[in-house]
Formats: sequence, C-alpha cells, structure tokens
Amino acid sequence: MHRAAPALGLFAAARLTGTLVLAGWAWHIGRSPRALLASSWDSDWYTRIAAHGYGHTLHWPDGVVQSDLAFFPLYPGLVRAVTAVLPVTGGTAGLLLSWLSAGAAAWGIHRVGERLYGRPTAVVLVLLWGLLPHSIVLSMAYTEPLMTAFAAWSLDALLTRRWLWAGTLAALAGLSRPNGIAVAAAVLAAVAYALWRREGSRRLWAGAALAPAGWLSYVLWVGVRRGDPLGGYFAVQDGWTSRFDFGVGTLVFVRDMLRGPTQFGFAMALLITGAGVLLFALLALVERPPLPVLVYTGVLVVITVCGSGFFESKPRFLLPAFPLLLPVAHALTKARPRAAIVVITALAGLSFGYGVYALMLARMAL
Repeated sequence: MHRAAPALGLFAAARLTGTLVLAGWAWHIGRSPRALLASSWDSDWYTRIAAHGYGHTLHWPDGVVQSDLAFFPLYPGLVRAVTAVLPVTGGTAGLLLSWLSAGAAAWGIHRVGERLYGRPTAVVLVLLWGLLPHSIVLSMAYTEPLMTAFAAWSLDALLTRRWLWAGTLAALAGLSRPNGIAVAAAVLAAVAYALWRREGSRRLWAGAALAPAGWLSYVLWVGVRRGDPLGGYFAVQDGWTSRFDFGVGTLVFVRDMLRGPTQFGFAMALLITGAGVLLFALLALVERPPLPVLVYTGVLVVITVCGSGFFESKPRFLLPAFPLLLPVAHALTKARPRAAIVVITALAGLSFGYGVYALMLARMAL
C-alpha cells in the first residue's frame, strides 16, 4: 500500500474531479448526481436483482425480450449483502461497492505494472486508467470496477505463481461479468505453459479447476432454468441482441454508420475500439508482456470486437483491459515531463467532458 500510495492518490483525484464535474452539470440542470450514478442504464437492473432476485423481463413492441438473467450475480449479491448490514438503499450500496472496487482495481493494476516495468510506469498506468474517456463508469453502480479488481489481482497472483489465489480470483471475476471469462483464459494459459515446462503441482491443477468455475456455474444455472443447459444463457443474451458473430455485426454497424450522419457517441465508440485494437498490437509486438497478461487482454479485445449489439458500449467492455495502456504508460515515463503533462491534461479534459456527455446528453446506453 505504501508503494502504491502515489498512484492511488492520483487515481482518486482523477475520479473525484470527474465526478465533481458531472455533479456540477447535474445540479446546473436540476438533476440528482447520485441518481444518475446509482440508477442509470444497467445500474437499475442490478439494484432490482439485489432487491427482488431474478425473474424480471421486459417485452418490447418490436418483439425484443430482455431478461435480467443476462446479468451475472456477484455484484447484485454483494449489493444485497451491504443493504442487509448498512441502512442504505441499493443504489447507494452499489456506489460504495463500485468505488471500493475501483480503488482495489487501481491498487492491483499498480502491482501488475510495477512487476512488469517498474514503479514510474505503474503510477502512470493507474492514472491513465482513471482518465480514460469512459472512466465515468468507474464512478457508477456498474460491474466493471469489481471485475477489474479481481482480474488485476489474479494476474498479479499468476505473475508470482500463486495458483490457488489466481484461480479463486478468476472464478470471482467470472461471476461478475460475461467477459470475466478472460481471467479464466489467462489462468488456463499460464497453467498450460507451466505444464509444458513440466512444473505440475496440486495447487496448479486446483487453480486451473477453479478459474472457469464461476463463469461456467452461472451460465449452466441459467441454461437449466431456461430448459436448455448449454444454450439457455446465450439465448438470453440473444434477446439483448448480444451474440458472438466473429465481428460481422460490428462491421455491418460501422458500414451503416459511415454511410450517413451519426451520433457523437457512436463515433467515439468506433475511435476508442479502433485505438484498443492498435494498442493491443503494440502490446503484443513491442512490449511483449508475460503470457497471462497477453491472453487476458487479447480475449477482452476479441470479445469486444467480435461481439455484436450495443456498439456504443464497446469502450466500456474494454475498460477492464488495462494492459492496453502499458505501451502508452511506458512511453510517457520516457518522454519529456512537459510532453507527458500535456498528454495527461488533454486526456483529463476529454475524460471529464465525455463523462458528462455519455451520462447526461447522449441518447444511447452507456
């Protein structure tokens, strides 16, 4: 904690400033900042699950059926636990969990960055993650902070060969979000490499067994509940127009978007997603991180790019992919201080401004 203190302080300052900018605009137009952060978009689904359990379904006039079974259970379960202990509403409990998780994630990101490139790069890495254009999500009652915390600490455990910790944290990440399977993929890749080097042990096998258990257990539970153990969960996701189609849906959406006028949020989503792909190429070809870090990041990028539905949410899906920022963080630590300050200041302005736009002005899901 002592070594991570400067990074955590900068991260907290970045997120507090972004939240205050949002709150100022909300008060200016007569809206509640807390309501915006605690009950916008998916946040409302999570708090409903926490209060009433699963079983809520929306039927739209065009035939679309959206079930709350699409949302993984760990976060709403924790919200329910907090409301049982503290005299707060579900929305407030969700915010407390997200803010604590964001801090834990920043600490874990610092650990991974320091192990790979040293303390200066780790500090910049954490600050960049807190200043991403879509980092307003880290201040909302959303699941990305929780999953990122589990992912970062699981990767740290893999880098230090603590197999049971890595597998347990991967299982919890898999219970947090659909793309939490990326953490399990990282653990299994690291285990496979260790076995290839003939380094097998009971803890290694146990970590490998635990890693996908969280994700698989929920997917199978939903499938059994829907009467189709293997396909039930994916049918639920299909109702949300979310499916893995190897990028066909993404290409069709981008083609249609480029043919005529589009909303600023869609253009930003395209720009950020494209930047994510380029940064992954730099990470793989230039930085060459350890195998689990590369696999974790690659799986997140593939899920984001090759999945269809809710194109405007793709930047949020990339938020847990913090290793994408390693090439930028490494470069900034070697750059002249003035140049680094200019880049970080520009990113901060974009982050704070886009956070207000995405949550209060854009007519699209976050």
